[in-house]
Amino acid sequence: MPKLYVEEYTKSLSGKHVFIACREGILRDHFSGIIADIKFLNRQGVKTTLFHNISNRFSNQKHFREIAQRLPETRVVKVLPEINFYHHVLSFQDPVYKIIFLERKYLIDQKGSKINAITTQRIRQAFSGYGDLIGNVNFKSILEMICHKIDQGSIDRVHILPAGRHTIKHELFSIEGSGTLIANNYEEAFHEISSEHEARIVAGILSMYRREPFLKPRNLQYIIENTSHFYVSKIDGIIVGCVEQIDIDLDTVEIGALAISARFRNQRVGKFTVNAFLRQMSKKGYKHFISFTNNPQLQRLYRDLGFEKQQTQDYQARQAQSPGVAMFLKHV
Repeated sequence: MPKLYVEEYTKSLSGKHVFIACREGILRDHFSGIIADIKFLNRQGVKTTLFHNISNRFSNQKHFREIAQRLPETRVVKVLPEINFYHHVLSFQDPVYKIIFLERKYLIDQKGSKINAITTQRIRQAFSGYGDLIGNVNFKSILEMICHKIDQGSIDRVHILPAGRHTIKHELFSIEGSGTLIANNYEEAFHEISSEHEARIVAGILSMYRREPFLKPRNLQYIIENTSHFYVSKIDGIIVGCVEQIDIDLDTVEIGALAISARFRNQRVGKFTVNAFLRQMSKKGYKHFISFTNNPQLQRLYRDLGFEKQQTQDYQARQAQSPGVAMFLKHV
């Protein structure tokens, strides 16, 4: 089960309005879990509206009663059967920060892999592949409407989640997420770790790389003891990446512990993090930047940013600590 970072993530959600949209069959199949997640949001100060299209037949009356009893702080909007459910939610006039569509599946790419986060531009670039692979075949046309609304600025964030127990909670309060986030205007920030709580999130991101052979482990105690040398990248106030400053000499710094949360890989967060680190270290007077990695993805990233793979006597002592690991170098 993903680790929840409720305190950190609540700061970016408290007081904001979230729509949860769930069609009849899905809501009935996952009723208890969905209601519990919405109650959890309410306890964190999140304003919620639940959209559903449950019919008025007698067998559903217990659901109506339970929604009213368990979600007194949530506005409930019933969409009539003759109205297009998705159009009604996306066209609702009230201001909203996030819309969560609970579906049978999250969005997957043409290889069958889950899409964690994506922009409207990238959706349109591979539109035919994405549209047909979501559980609800009617969602293909809705993706275009979602993209249009986001591009217009009418909506900031749309999440497509597989309905289930804790799925909303995991999407909004964990590093990994549980579904697909569609957004364009990410608010990016980069700064030194400022609290033990942030150190815990960094430790959580780094722990996700334990099974990969490319990154030297850093435990929480190490991060806390070296907070002045750890920096974080944030999107919408949430930590999604980290990097460590390792001093080599007065002019040289090593880029260490570069890691990105799984849900934001391949979203240019790595490039943002490295560029922000270069700017921050340049202000401190460093002119040479090195990094040691055999990770093919990081090697491509470094090459894209103007680093060169080199073997030099200048950093022989450091190279000896990582035998067989390629060194990348950039001068600024």
